[in-house]
Amino acid sequence: MPPLAAGTRTPLPAAGTRSPHLKRRAEFLRVAARGRKAPSPGLVLQALDRGDDAPVRLGFTVTKKVGNAVVRNRTRRRLRAAARLLLAETPAYGADLVLVGRDTTRARRFDLLIDDLRRGLAKLGVATAARP
Repeated sequence: MPPLAAGTRTPLPAAGTRSPHLKRRAEFLRVAARGRKAPSPGLVLQALDRGDDAPVRLGFTVTKKVGNAVVRNRTRRRLRAAARLLLAETPAYGADLVLVGRDTTRARRFDLLIDDLRRGLAKLGVATAARP
């Protein structure tokens, strides 16, 4: 894709396609209100079943209670890395997921953080098998 000229916006996805990430506040609120929660020592996983077989859409959030912007961004990067590694190993389908960072997320051993995410997906029944 060629670089965009100065002052132009990135193009939106085609109508009917979904972004691989949750970006709008309303999407996060919908998952929090209608979805299920699986708390663990390293993170809180929220999942909302969409009822389709499209790949999961991910959202990451860390509250200001966790720390300043540097700490929150580091926490968010750890969550992103854990999700990327786990979902590359076992892809998931048909849900919107929100990973909420906790104060313990940044100090938790990375293998335990991935296990927290794996257990949360299993507890919430997110389909992680091969694509149906």
